Amino acid sequence: MQRSGETRPSEDGWSGLVASLSREAPVLIAGPTASGKSALAMELAARDGRTIVNADALQVYANWRLLTARPSVEDEAALPHALYGHVARDGQWSVGHWLRAAAPWLAARPVVIVGGTGLYFSALTRGLVPLPAIPPAIRAEADARLAAEGHAALLAEIDAETAARIDRANPARVQRAWEVWRATGRGLASWQAETGAPLLPLPEAEAVVLAPSPAWLNPRIDARFLQMIAAGALDEVRAELPLWDPARPSARAIGAPDLVAHLQGLLPLPQAIAAAQLASRQYAKRQRTWFRSQMKDWRVHVPQ
Repeated sequence: MQRSGETRPSEDGWSGLVASLSREAPVLIAGPTASGKSALAMELAARDGRTIVNADALQVYANWRLLTARPSVEDEAALPHALYGHVARDGQWSVGHWLRAAAPWLAARPVVIVGGTGLYFSALTRGLVPLPAIPPAIRAEADARLAAEGHAALLAEIDAETAARIDRANPARVQRAWEVWRATGRGLASWQAETGAPLLPLPEAEAVVLAPSPAWLNPRIDARFLQMIAAGALDEVRAELPLWDPARPSARAIGAPDLVAHLQGLLPLPQAIAAAQLASRQYAKRQRTWFRSQMKDWRVHVPQ
């Protein structure tokens, strides 16, 4: 089965992979944006009667469907989906929220958990760090400093052990580490040493990470964003404009700031599209880097 707006890898490139995966064990599928992972999940769900459980931090938001490449209404009607589009634009959502929400689905029918947020998979298969809640005042301070000074300023203030472990090029990860340090006086790495038992240990699942080459993936990323625009993504952003708040986590949907800038008269549409495509390619690069470093025990599949 194929999601609307998504170009999937060739059947020959997936047939062997699908045939080799268990029909009973939980299946985990990670991959960068536009790599075809959601269409693969639908194929497994149709074959095995699985529920598709979302592991993408932006596809949880109700105000974005096209821009985050959420499953279409038709796809959601055809097969059971969970944890998609259920969080309000200003709702609080974290890896802890996701893990608690995902737990009941593991106890029910067979599942395929699919997404591009590596931290969700890490928490699922390695355990969740018992971090305290970040006070709103510290979150606001971090947001303001990130906007005014950039994430390098925050990175310079966190402890060396944490700085060596996190994705230093990812502003959201750097901000999170700074918030933990600022709120608790302890580095994120120190908290991670107290990680609890995993909900789904990796040996109990079939875990696949899609690893396409940039030469294969980047044209797909560019083409998919054009498909989003053709399907009405600009109208989706226009509907959001009266409520737009760039400080919200939901505002991190790739392409949203660029299309907002266009609608505000700050960018011509071709430039906004080009900026969004570039941001998507850069995001995919960060995802690939994270997967290579954190998913060394996963089965690697190269889409063709």
